[in-house]
Amino acid sequence: MSPVVKSELLEKLWARMSERGDFPMLSQALRTTVSAMNNDDLDFTSLVQVVLSDVGLTQKVLRLANSAMYVAFGGNITTVTRALMVLGMDTVGHLVVGMKIVDHFHHSAPHRIDAKLELNRALLCGTVARRITEGVDLRVAEEAVVCALMRQVGRLLVAFYLESEWDRLRRTAATDQIDDSEACAQLLGVSFEEIGCEAARRWRLPETISAGMQTIGAASDEPLSEHVRWLRAVNSYSTEVANALVTHQPGDELERRLAELASLYSDALRIDAARLDALSAALIDEESNEGLMQEISELRAHADAIVRTGKSAQARLSAGLEDLRALPSSKALLPVLTLASETILAGLSMSRTLVFVRQADARYHARIGFGPDMERMLPTLNFGAGFQPDVFHLAIANPVGIFIENAHEPRMEARLPDWFKAHLADAQAFVLLPVKANDTTVALVYGDWTDVQAVHKITQPEMAILNELTRELSRFFFGANLEEAEML
Repeated sequence: MSPVVKSELLEKLWARMSERGDFPMLSQALRTTVSAMNNDDLDFTSLVQVVLSDVGLTQKVLRLANSAMYVAFGGNITTVTRALMVLGMDTVGHLVVGMKIVDHFHHSAPHRIDAKLELNRALLCGTVARRITEGVDLRVAEEAVVCALMRQVGRLLVAFYLESEWDRLRRTAATDQIDDSEACAQLLGVSFEEIGCEAARRWRLPETISAGMQTIGAASDEPLSEHVRWLRAVNSYSTEVANALVTHQPGDELERRLAELASLYSDALRIDAARLDALSAALIDEESNEGLMQEISELRAHADAIVRTGKSAQARLSAGLEDLRALPSSKALLPVLTLASETILAGLSMSRTLVFVRQADARYHARIGFGPDMERMLPTLNFGAGFQPDVFHLAIANPVGIFIENAHEPRMEARLPDWFKAHLADAQAFVLLPVKANDTTVALVYGDWTDVQAVHKITQPEMAILNELTRELSRFFFGANLEEAEML
């Protein structure tokens, strides 16, 4: 088939899949994550926002950062920003990509047994990849898991979004005694692998993943690195083992097949065949007890029981303050402000947080924000440093924070600036925390609640911690960081 015809078929498939409202959301989340991973300026904020938007993912990242492997970094990490500093952008980025793919299909699962079986097969692939990469560098391990999952994406997209085509190709495969991928190529004009590669391209996944998700014997226009060969071996072995577990009942035949695969892939995976066979054999017992699904089931069942839930607001704020104190004054300003903003957002269960930074034009511009619709709102939020009789100018002149318990009380409404009423009118209560340096208010941290039932009345001890947190922030606004503030 000509490349032009194949391209037209892929465009048609993609248009049909994109008609489903949840699919574009997945695409956007993955593009945002990859963009954050590729940003040379280490813009943590967008990646932190993606993680915080998913409670289960937040729990997973925090659990990993607090694992024994990272105990040297102090343990008790309570914010995604701090976890990202410890784990690194690539590790968290790969973890996010993998979890977003799994979550998307988990929540989109139609009431069809065959689609659910395909999801189980993909989850098995990811689990096998994770098991055989235990002990290698975490960033590399997460990258390998993403490659294993992406290898399955073509099948998943057809099974979930092109139901009638999926049924036809399955019948063709059974009748003609060919595999599903060959049947897909016959009926749709493209293979599962090509659909998966198109997904990787449209989601702008890194080249290493696009190359590493292909089969171990796939043709390549350029010489492959040892790392890409290893990634292909991981995803190919994981796919073969998952297929064996799905299609064979536990018994001698399955054990023989797993032993064959261990022998076949041992050299490429750089794992002794006997050890690889033992890992595979252990998966049989786990599968029979649904052990492979345990981690994902826990994330779903306990999604609301996030790590921080059991702690008081004061304890959560104190933990964030300690994270801030642990950072050197030379730390880049953006991740520091992101950490402070996230600490306040999570510590007080707020709807939104914003950080206004004073710029050379003598205006305070919102540069960091967490909460809904922030990408649209941030460019519109700014105010002049010159005095105005409103609560924001009172806050920048004040040495400590201000808590407004009822933003719609008539006397308070009279002190709200017009720009606030235009863009933040749904705020029911809010707090303003000035950051001072060189006898100037260099930044103002804002946080609010949009649901009157969710408003947390800030206690005196909590306000003391908030004031200490902003005082701690001031040390990052000296020297080179002052120039960085102008560029935020």
